[in-house]
Amino acid sequence: QVQLVESGGGLVQPGGSLRLSCVASGIVFSANDMGWYRQAPGKERELVAAITKGGVRNYADSVKGRFTISRDNAKKTAYLQMNSLKPEDTAVYYCNAKWGDYWGQGTQVTVSS
Repeated sequence: QVQLVESGGGLVQPGGSLRLSCVASGIVFSANDMGWYRQAPGKERELVAAITKGGVRNYADSVKGRFTISRDNAKKTAYLQMNSLKPEDTAVYYCNAKWGDYWGQGTQVTVSS
């Protein structure tokens, strides 16, 4: 059974930081491209950052320079380090494994003073 379990969300003030984690099971993690998506209320789900099995990264323009995606194949975990958070980053963040199109349950990130 495939599972992607996100954690690390929460409430943070503008300018703060959070680190999201996504632990995978039931897939060959090292062979999969991984991504982080987010969905704000009333908006469509959008790609935030992705990392290929080879470590190539890409980011949405809105988060470049502030967010960093990484992976640890030994731990079967993908990370999203989020710095300089803004209120517009508020959303539910989802982890995705591209091959098989598997999704986690999401973790809420709220940026507010």
